[in-house]
Amino acid sequence: MKKIPYLLATLFICLPSVALAAGTIDGGTKQAVNWAAIGMFIGFVSLTLVITYWASKRTVSAADFYSAGGGISAGQNGLAIAGDYMSAASFLGISGLVYTSGYDGLIYSVGWLVGWPVVTFLIAEQLRNLGKFTFADVASFRLGQTRIRILAACGSLVTVAFYLIAQMVGAGKLIQLLFGLDYWIAVILVGGLMMIYVTFGGMKATTWVQIIKAVLLLFGATFMAGAVLYKFGFSPEALFAKATEVHPKKLAIMEPGSLISNPLSAISLGLALMFGTAGLPHILMRFFTVKDAQAARKSVFYATGFIGYFYILTFIIGFGAITLVSTDLAFLDAGILEKTKSGIAAIKGGSNMAAIHLADAVGGNLFLGFISAVAFATILAVVSGLALAGASSISHDIYAMVIKGGHANEQDEVRVSKIATLFLGMLAIVLGIIFENQNVAFMVGLAFAIAASCNFPVLVMSIFWKNLTTRGALIGGLLGLISAVVGVILSPAVWEVTLGFAKGSAPIKLDNPALFSMAIAFVSIWLISLLDRSARAGTDRDGFDAQFVRSQTGIGAASATSH
Repeated sequence: MKKIPYLLATLFICLPSVALAAGTIDGGTKQAVNWAAIGMFIGFVSLTLVITYWASKRTVSAADFYSAGGGISAGQNGLAIAGDYMSAASFLGISGLVYTSGYDGLIYSVGWLVGWPVVTFLIAEQLRNLGKFTFADVASFRLGQTRIRILAACGSLVTVAFYLIAQMVGAGKLIQLLFGLDYWIAVILVGGLMMIYVTFGGMKATTWVQIIKAVLLLFGATFMAGAVLYKFGFSPEALFAKATEVHPKKLAIMEPGSLISNPLSAISLGLALMFGTAGLPHILMRFFTVKDAQAARKSVFYATGFIGYFYILTFIIGFGAITLVSTDLAFLDAGILEKTKSGIAAIKGGSNMAAIHLADAVGGNLFLGFISAVAFATILAVVSGLALAGASSISHDIYAMVIKGGHANEQDEVRVSKIATLFLGMLAIVLGIIFENQNVAFMVGLAFAIAASCNFPVLVMSIFWKNLTTRGALIGGLLGLISAVVGVILSPAVWEVTLGFAKGSAPIKLDNPALFSMAIAFVSIWLISLLDRSARAGTDRDGFDAQFVRSQTGIGAASATSH
């Protein structure tokens, strides 16, 4: 931790010179140096490094590292959960989808939001009562520890990997646009900072970075949406009328079907977004940071309010970008505009940067600097939470509980987690570079599909269905995971856009596989568990009553270590 003052000094010295680097997305010309953005970047990163230093002094046990000792209040945790959810996909991705497709872009925000009642009423209290550090603690409570923890760790790591891609792409594009850095350098910068936060600060640092980021993002988005409405006399009708006038799709942007026209695709995406929330490892970990089940439920209540309000703002921001960004040549790439004759297609940095350009349009250079710094903070904080969730799966579920049989030394367990964080950081950097041109909201949608197809079915059936067996959970969960991953890889978005195969050659025509992969998981778990007559199956079923009592009452639940 003594290295942090040196890191701060290096950051202060290097960022201004970094901002002058040549070779940007604008055909190799230098971007104008945005000193406001540089100052706010330095300020935020400095603040977060100080928080990390503070947290490292208070992180002495595995409970501190994984769950902040259970000492986070319901209100603080609600803000942190909202911060985890208000990611690059939410801020940059949804506003970008509304910018290009209009009304249909809201399918992501609505899908993500309505997933929260599932979490509130189905699993929030049960998770806190049954688990300790990860959701695998819950899934394996009465089942075979080794096999279920390995399955849960695989599901968590694949979900984290896809989620990380979206954050790294958003960060890379943002830094590239503002500072003129090569995209790959920007991705490496984000990966490096994430490794510092998690390795040294653990859950305490990650939580407080999320809280600060959530407050700043809510303030910035509120100001931006208010400024857009102000320009139209606070009349949404006038805003939408102007948007339909200037958008190439005209009135079609106010109708469903411009983004997803296939009913099967719409249903599949909706299922992934609704139920994927209840299978996201970095969200589920947050329920172990509060002292009891009541605080866990309150956390979800607060988080839902913050998230719902934020998604309303992203809709206004997206339409504001249509009216104010696509019509201003300062925000458009002249070469693309000449080819396409469309201000929507010609936006500098791609549609993910619609909200960033809108900040410049409504608030000038200073507000652009603020929003850019907040967007960067958003990405850093979410990436840190994801890395901690992935590292916890490796160190707690695989190393401590499987390899060491539950008898690992705490210091060794935390050390393994930190090594895993470094590995995940390098993986995130590589994947971020490979998937450079994907929309960040879309990539997160794929992560939700995997979470909904593996983590959610195993978790919810282990809590509520007495006849679930280890064999059923293992085979069904694996089939859900494999079918989701294969469905994602063979979809048009990855097979054609990312891997470069010919248009129309994708073996699977659905962009999101959740409709089929979720069905495969649930049916397989149900059928195999019913047919299972092994001795282990009898033990699994006999353990349900004790699990049910603890899940409903909290008797025997892991207690907080610090308040």
